[in-house]
Amino acid sequence: MFPVVLCDNEIDRDGERFTVPALEKLAELFVGKTGIFNHSGRAQDQAARIFDCRVERDPERVTTAGEAYTRLKASAYLPRTEKNDGLMAELESGIKKEVSVGCAVRSVTCSVCGTDLKNGACGHERGQSYGGAVCCAVLDEPTDAYEWSFVAVPAQREAGVVKSYSGAERTENILKTLRSGETVTLTQREAARLSEKISALEREAACGRAYRAELTKEFVRCAALSKPGIPAEALRRASDGMNLDDLKCFAAAFRRDAERLVPLTPQLSGAGRETLADDSAFKI
Repeated sequence: MFPVVLCDNEIDRDGERFTVPALEKLAELFVGKTGIFNHSGRAQDQAARIFDCRVERDPERVTTAGEAYTRLKASAYLPRTEKNDGLMAELESGIKKEVSVGCAVRSVTCSVCGTDLKNGACGHERGQSYGGAVCCAVLDEPTDAYEWSFVAVPAQREAGVVKSYSGAERTENILKTLRSGETVTLTQREAARLSEKISALEREAACGRAYRAELTKEFVRCAALSKPGIPAEALRRASDGMNLDDLKCFAAAFRRDAERLVPLTPQLSGAGRETLADDSAFKI
């Protein structure tokens, strides 16, 4: 089983977009429909089938047309057979991903003037802006859903097999994208999660700096005891060039050397507890 986004209400590469009521109707029509390859009508090209379909909304994301982003997400299945081993590997690796839908709609209108584009054209050009709004063909009143297909370049930019990311995984994905230098557009929720992640990283970094400072003090102290000929300042400069693992290693080695020369274990620990219990043995 795998989730797949079939279509949404964003303007696609063909200059068309579905209305939200159209997506809600398609959610009913696509249940039970087969997934094929490149819109082929041959029975041998059937690959998977939809068993559930639903509309998902993201009110924090706004489409080019100014609507809350809404998508049609389906759950599909295919049998585990030797024949399908290759397809399952391609789905899991992300090679087979993009999809396109085949359906029929009763209404196709111009988003600018409302002209019925099934019965004639108007003077507005798809993709051009008129009064700050991008012109497109609005698809509404679906009458049938034929199939959905695996294709190389879908009309719908975000249509395809998807993974169900948790909020933490999504945040890690955003951080990876930022590190690659790509531009990222965030929803309010994603920005809040990213801010929380950065705050957590800052707290962890502060703890790490405090730990390194204590480890450096230990390194300098033990090294000065075991190698008195090396100035403390030289030891501090040496520690600045070490990574944490090297610093821990050198601090432990110098501590062992120093303990052979000078006892570093506190005298009031361990076996001394019995003595401390006697008030006559220890007085301030």
